[in-house]
Amino acid sequence: MSTRSGSASIQRVRDALERHALDTKVVELAESTRTAQDAARAIGCEVAQIVKSLVFRGETSGQPVLVLASGANRVDEARVSALMEEPIGRADAAFVREHSGFAIGGVAPVGHPAAMSTFIDRDLQRFDVVWAAAGTPHAVFRIAPDDLVRVTAGHVADLAG
Repeated sequence: MSTRSGSASIQRVRDALERHALDTKVVELAESTRTAQDAARAIGCEVAQIVKSLVFRGETSGQPVLVLASGANRVDEARVSALMEEPIGRADAAFVREHSGFAIGGVAPVGHPAAMSTFIDRDLQRFDVVWAAAGTPHAVFRIAPDDLVRVTAGHVADLAG
């Protein structure tokens, strides 16, 4: 495991974590963390401790919506739509990169070009520590769920379908 990289994406995540005074390190792994199962296997934690960062698009407004879900859960899009008060749809790779600044598979919960409406799966709250993507499919960082809520200004909700 390595904790230093020249990746601009990873550096944006490090900078965002520093701005929020979080004492955590970005860890780069040889194995891919593109899926929750891959990440859990590489880190050695439960799949449920992996934070899936999913970007959706408001169907009416066109605005991005960030959903931070437990790796063990499938997101109930109808619940997210109700929270957004508009239907949501899947975002394509170009939309995800434009609004998050990251490619799919490495979308971090922090370090975006602009704030997004963010919803956090209540199931992540049952852990002391969860792991989130840090800008690439090989980089992660650990964070307490309460800190995740604080640094993302996210709204905790029941999102599992």
